Amino acid sequence: MTGTGIQGPSTRIVSARRMFQWLSYLQYLALLAALVFAVRAGFAAAGSATSGWAPVYEAANMVLLHAGIGIGLSSLQDPGKTQNAVSRRAWEDPRTGPWMLGLIAGYALGAMVLGLVGAYVSGDPLLGQLSLGLLAFGLGMVGLLQTAMEMREHHRLDRNPPLAHGTAVEPLR
Repeated sequence: MTGTGIQGPSTRIVSARRMFQWLSYLQYLALLAALVFAVRAGFAAAGSATSGWAPVYEAANMVLLHAGIGIGLSSLQDPGKTQNAVSRRAWEDPRTGPWMLGLIAGYALGAMVLGLVGAYVSGDPLLGQLSLGLLAFGLGMVGLLQTAMEMREHHRLDRNPPLAHGTAVEPLR
């Protein structure tokens, strides 16, 4: 059936949701880059007596930027799945879910407020750049917060009982 425009079963069109879930794996590259810059910041701090603190601030800014991007990319993952058993237990338990959401929200708000205040108050351009990196990290945490809220709704045992006996982890007591 060539030329009819009908696609066979072997050719599949990837949905936008699936493509974004694949793009979420770029979070690991961004977090790896953040780790590399963290190591560079450590080496720069060790040699700060000779070269000053400017390289440390620059590397720390890159850590915050790449970590913010990596955490933001993690918000593209499927909220119907958890990455490990600890995460699943936290979201299934109706008592720990709100605490986790509050913790993530606190980190996001704190990073954004400190970043904005630091960007406006700082007279030093290096500290201003570091503050903008902190702001980018906070924005990435907002993306994580949105995904965490969806994960909580998908995995709550008090609203979504397990389908079969033994398919879900017991809530924490």
